[in-house]
Amino acid sequence: MALWRLLVAAALAAAAPPAAAFYLPGLAPVNFCESDKEKPECKSGIELFVNRLDSVESVLPYEYTAFDFCQAEGKKRPSENLGQVLFGERIEPSPYRFTFNKKETCKSVCTKTYDTTKPEDKQKLDFLKKSMLLNYQHHWIVDNMPVTWCYDVEDGQRFCNPGFPIGCYITEDGRPKDACVINEEKSIRWASRWDYILESMPHTHIQWFSIMNSLVIVLFLSGMVAMIMLRTLHKDIARYNQMDSTEDAQEEFGWKLVHGDIFRPPRKGMLLSVFLGSGTQILIMTFVTLFFACLGFLSPANRGALMTCAVVLWVLLGTPAGYVAARFYKSFGGEKWKTNVLLTSFLCPGIVFADFFIMNLILWGEGSSAAIPFGTLVAILALWFCISVPLTFIGAYFGFKKNAIEHPVRTNQIPRQIPEQSFYTKPLPGIIMGGILPFGCIFIQLFFILNSIWSHQMYYMFGFLFLVFIILVITCSEATILLCYFHLCAEDYHWQWRSFLTSGFTAVYFLIYAIHYFFSKLQITGTASTILYFGYTMIMVLIFFLFTVQRLPANLGSPFQGRFTSMERRGGLLSDPLRCFLW
Repeated sequence: MALWRLLVAAALAAAAPPAAAFYLPGLAPVNFCESDKEKPECKSGIELFVNRLDSVESVLPYEYTAFDFCQAEGKKRPSENLGQVLFGERIEPSPYRFTFNKKETCKSVCTKTYDTTKPEDKQKLDFLKKSMLLNYQHHWIVDNMPVTWCYDVEDGQRFCNPGFPIGCYITEDGRPKDACVINEEKSIRWASRWDYILESMPHTHIQWFSIMNSLVIVLFLSGMVAMIMLRTLHKDIARYNQMDSTEDAQEEFGWKLVHGDIFRPPRKGMLLSVFLGSGTQILIMTFVTLFFACLGFLSPANRGALMTCAVVLWVLLGTPAGYVAARFYKSFGGEKWKTNVLLTSFLCPGIVFADFFIMNLILWGEGSSAAIPFGTLVAILALWFCISVPLTFIGAYFGFKKNAIEHPVRTNQIPRQIPEQSFYTKPLPGIIMGGILPFGCIFIQLFFILNSIWSHQMYYMFGFLFLVFIILVITCSEATILLCYFHLCAEDYHWQWRSFLTSGFTAVYFLIYAIHYFFSKLQITGTASTILYFGYTMIMVLIFFLFTVQRLPANLGSPFQGRFTSMERRGGLLSDPLRCFLW
């Protein structure tokens, strides 16, 4: 039988002297000393906690107790917040004991022996071997800091991985196949103790390149929209205001001829309004979450805070979702308000929850620590049904109570015939082209985000992410305005769904990139891990689809409303089609 050894080493950072610094709420340094009796306000014992074990080659994390490691006896497991539970973190007390300022090397904690003739022992040993093959990583926590594995890479740079392998192979000559060397031996200030980990995360210069690339796209789109607004539309409006009769207007063409159909209710207006309400909810949630992250309240030291903040905000933002869905549905002439509010409350969240529940069943079947406990699922359902749904009803009540959005012109009873369209003005090519530029603004950030999720790298660049978020919103809006204008010039007045899907198609490019990332960057093996990857990816794609659907308020066209209305009184054909692509 081959010799298998588990080689684990960890080094603790020395406690730094107290220093004046800005500490976020709930975060403060812990003082350590050599004896509790000398200074009761400090600690001599250093607590070490163990988190779940994961691997870049498998989506299935496992609890520490799933392995036959030394166990802690008589210690209470620390409580976890909602975000930690949803991310699959399972923090437990460890059997390791450390004393401040006392060096100990290779101290035995426990001894494990296996009899391979016994099925139970063989199963434990095989599970440990398989986990070593898949490169599962320990995640220890000392003073709320991850014990890291730092090693040198090319170009003299150093990379710190928040975790270290559970073991190494021993070759025939007695040497480890992969060195398991850990070095965290520095004296640093408490306020700067995360720096060496975060600074080793890759490529800040790539982030700046991404920002500059996105800004170029925004400037290009802004120039195109400004040219249309200031030159084309402004000249048309000025010319119409100088007309004394409507005879010349009869010869106009393009977007000026569709005024009587521009506000015709879209097909499937119920579904469109529901998507708009859910998209508003996700948009506000994302903005507030990233804003707090930029302030440092959702730093890596606050474990699970990011997910907790996002879930709580989503629950509390049911009112804007119901209000927006009701307002648009009423403007479409809809009367089934009960169906509208029920779909707003349950359609998109229900799809996400159903996918999430199926993934959770797979995790339960695999015995993974990422499986959400039944009690947590009940709590999530309680938040949804008892808080989010009532708030959605309240928002819908105020939305339906207000008068419908007043359009400046009447809609013709008989729909205008749409002329034959060229290839690039047809719906599908226009929608496909519309998603390219927004995706070009985010694909670099998307790479780092996927790395943080699936390759277990730490993501902290929320300032860059917030800036990209703002750029993405502007790009989606301007791309939609631009393409909508082109379609109206082709006398195609079915703009509502098209403008909705133009920026929303960015999510399809997201899905394609996620598929490419899976096959080119990951080494995930196993059917369960593959299903889990694509299952969770579909949740992210749906949320991103609803988020990227940008619809500007209808009253943005109000500066031109007086001019168009005065022209309509004179019998002119030109009305307020400008609103359609500003909406």
